[in-house]
Amino acid sequence: MALLPFGDLFYGLREAGLKVTPGDWLGLMKALEEGAIRPDFVDFHRISRALLVKNEAQFDLFDQVFSAVFGSAEMPRPALEAVLAWLEDPKRFDLDPAKLAELEALPLDELRKAFEERLREQKERHDGGSRWVGTGGTSPYGHGGRNPAGIRVGGVGGQRSAIQVASARHFRPYRHDRALDARSMAVALKKLRRLSRDHAELELDVEESIDRTARSAELELHFAPPRKNEARVVLMMDVGGTMDPHAHRVEQLFTAAHQLQHWKRFEAYSFHNCVYESLEPARAVDGGIDTLELIRNRPRKTFLIIVGDASMAPTELLDVFGANFYFHQNRTPGLVWLHRLRRQFPRSVWLNPLRPQWWGGFTTRVIREIFDMYPLTIQGIQDAVDRLLRRPDPIRELTQLFPDLPKLHGAFDE
Repeated sequence: MALLPFGDLFYGLREAGLKVTPGDWLGLMKALEEGAIRPDFVDFHRISRALLVKNEAQFDLFDQVFSAVFGSAEMPRPALEAVLAWLEDPKRFDLDPAKLAELEALPLDELRKAFEERLREQKERHDGGSRWVGTGGTSPYGHGGRNPAGIRVGGVGGQRSAIQVASARHFRPYRHDRALDARSMAVALKKLRRLSRDHAELELDVEESIDRTARSAELELHFAPPRKNEARVVLMMDVGGTMDPHAHRVEQLFTAAHQLQHWKRFEAYSFHNCVYESLEPARAVDGGIDTLELIRNRPRKTFLIIVGDASMAPTELLDVFGANFYFHQNRTPGLVWLHRLRRQFPRSVWLNPLRPQWWGGFTTRVIREIFDMYPLTIQGIQDAVDRLLRRPDPIRELTQLFPDLPKLHGAFDE
């Protein structure tokens, strides 16, 4: 392995955007020097990836660079389609155990060289053999057979003994923004807090006691009121219709928020498509509420989280009597209610289960002018919580509530 292009791997990973530091690289070289890595590609690939890649979302990118440096994982394109066609409908054979015991794994360079020779020479399909690219035999090239270490061409892995795969890549990179489960969402939501010490009872402040003891060189205990989470959270969720395909993720979010016990108050309500003059209960133990009552009787510091795909007919958002349910007959457009909510609760966000590239619809664009919108993923929830915890910017709030304000301001300047 001393002749392998290690420098190409280091610089290739750096050029691809992986933050491989000289320290990481020296650690890999030391592992090689001390014999911690066996002299085979599988072991070297696993350990180098473990030492050089810090985020599992970059594993696929590392594999691509590794393959480009130490040899392509795909066979020559002119022969690919014909060979893959030959390998369809694999044949199964009962192989002699004694013959299988005699098989030996070839070194990778010899295996690759022989494989390319077979591709140039082979003119037809083969099954059950020991030389050609085929199925069901002992040849180290093909699939569905028995060989201790070969190159799998097409098919699916079975014996888990192939050292390379000669076919198109079908691996999906790991995603860091994928929605996981209620526990992951709860961890993201747990940051949503507003701590205070407005309580009469006292408790030992361990950190402050340690700090004071260190400064005075004498034991000094400090007692203070406990830090309580004073956060109030209102969760509003769109239900039914276009939200049905996303019900599982919304339920996970609801479960995560409901199970968190560290908020001072948590309320959950549901609506359909757009918020109007009343909200339905999201829990059986709760009742519905008039939206105006919610706006008037909740502190401005309340955290408001609205979940919905923001997809509806424009009339549902803009018109009187435009609600989706014919007999609803809302006398105030939904857009007005959204503005009222945003004005009363500056710390508010909108979580959308649709992918951001699908946020181009008219009603979605209008709602995004009122609320900061984030995708309903773990990363999206984390970003939304960070936004809720930031101190509101008065100028930004006015601009968001009154989009024409900058234009009027410019007209006065002129």
